[in-house]
Amino acid sequence: MSGKISTVKLKEMKHRKEKITVLTCYDYSMAKILDSAGIEVLLVGDSLGNVMLGYDSTIPVTMDDMITYTKAVSRGTKNALVVGDMPFLSYHISTAESVKNAGRFLQEAGANAVKLEGGREVTSTIQAINAAGIPVMGHLGLTPQSVNKLGGFKVQGKDEAAARLILNDALALQDAGVFAVVLECVPAPLAKLISERLEIPTIGIGAGVNCDGQVLVIHDILGLYSDLAPKFAKRYASLHEAIEEALAGYKADVKSGAFPAPEHSFGLDEKEISKLY
Repeated sequence: MSGKISTVKLKEMKHRKEKITVLTCYDYSMAKILDSAGIEVLLVGDSLGNVMLGYDSTIPVTMDDMITYTKAVSRGTKNALVVGDMPFLSYHISTAESVKNAGRFLQEAGANAVKLEGGREVTSTIQAINAAGIPVMGHLGLTPQSVNKLGGFKVQGKDEAAARLILNDALALQDAGVFAVVLECVPAPLAKLISERLEIPTIGIGAGVNCDGQVLVIHDILGLYSDLAPKFAKRYASLHEAIEEALAGYKADVKSGAFPAPEHSFGLDEKEISKLY
């Protein structure tokens, strides 16, 4: 990667048809690895509620949770664009509170931008956050914070009316000033149409190959769970099994006395230790 990724660079990538890579990230160590690998955008997703905190949904995640994890990711990142996910109710109460919460991601946590869910109903909020000098990424389709309203984790935009709503929302978000929009669990042909209509990048997750970039949860691609991954995720490693094997080896060595071996220990002159007896 050559230099710090900016929102302007992402738009340039779209126009020269260079795909954008985005992954979720929640800690310092992983941020260093992803940044070194050249991933352009690190999303500190409120999905940390599921994968880091053990919640059943993203709803319980607080602003303080998000700030803590985003700080860690920012400290481990030199080049990638760090985007903080605005959690449930952090941008719904009032415009002033929304701007204040968005500002915390930049001022306290070192992020470069924020992401929030919703269509035309959040455009005034996006405009206010943008006016404060804070770049905003949009999110349409399956929006996890609205899963109760949507009736579960389902593909969105499957008929003409629903598809047209998502398309019009995407255009409205662009007009409101978002620098990119995530399309989650949207039929691939619809995502292709939206990507063609927008001047800003689209980032797909379960939205087909024609989006300008892709995002996945890091735990899914590394196989850190023994559970089945979502249909739209591709597993590139099976680290859950590798970690279990390593832990079994450690446990066996400790139980048998094979670890620590002399090379893992520190010595002391026999004359010195004898004085203690």
